[in-house]
Amino acid sequence: MLAGPLTTTETYVFDAASPRRKEAALADLREGLASWRLAWALARLDLRNRYRGSIIGPFWMTLSTVLMVAGLGLLYSRLLGLSLTDYLPHLTVSLVVWNTISIMVTDACTTMTGAEGVIRQLRVPFTVHAMRTVFRNALTAAHSLPLVLAVLLIFQQIPGPEGLLALPGLVLLLTNAFFASMLLGMACARFRDIGPIVANVMQLSFFLTPILWKPELLKNLAVYLPLNPFYAVLETIRGPLVEGGGAPLTWLAAVLYTLLFGAIAMAFFVRFRGRLAFWV
Repeated sequence: MLAGPLTTTETYVFDAASPRRKEAALADLREGLASWRLAWALARLDLRNRYRGSIIGPFWMTLSTVLMVAGLGLLYSRLLGLSLTDYLPHLTVSLVVWNTISIMVTDACTTMTGAEGVIRQLRVPFTVHAMRTVFRNALTAAHSLPLVLAVLLIFQQIPGPEGLLALPGLVLLLTNAFFASMLLGMACARFRDIGPIVANVMQLSFFLTPILWKPELLKNLAVYLPLNPFYAVLETIRGPLVEGGGAPLTWLAAVLYTLLFGAIAMAFFVRFRGRLAFWV
């Protein structure tokens, strides 16, 4: 365990009787946040390498979302008996936000294993790898923002001042993505079976979360929707854009879920940070 920033005169110091896990984890967090420019540069490099040779690059995800919005919008508006004017903006924002949540959660599983070479050879704060995953997927998701704006303009559902509430909702989403990258990145490095389990959970959650359908279709049971953490986080962004700001209970649930998830992620990070290099 490092007693502090490494210089030419410092050596690795580890006391098995007093491992100082909390101090080391907090130092890692501070150094990682201070190195956000490194995480940003690595995220951009990841995207360039991922789409090398591609003509439209990350816009393939946008094109896929356009096709889904067009096909599912026409079908489900008929099946659910909803007007296309009301349903398509809801579906568009829902799919864009959900795709962002889904890709961040699933990609979080490979946060540490994907950086195996760096972890084994260089002293880089582990939190840099978590931010790298968040930045990489945030950049990819940003390519779908023009689609949201276009649909809202076409159907004349431009949000009012309450639309600014989507910004703190976005902060909550990115914060949860950071905690997921830390927790799932470490857990999947130790137990490789967790990745497929997470993928199956996300697939099931897609149908249990009001994305293709609207919350009011549950009628009296809609009051229980905040128990779904994915719904709570999604609604803090979708609500301000298409539903007038979102219910206060949903915001409260999203904040509480974020605090709880953050506490679990940090506790896991403090306890097992020293073993991560042996797990990847």
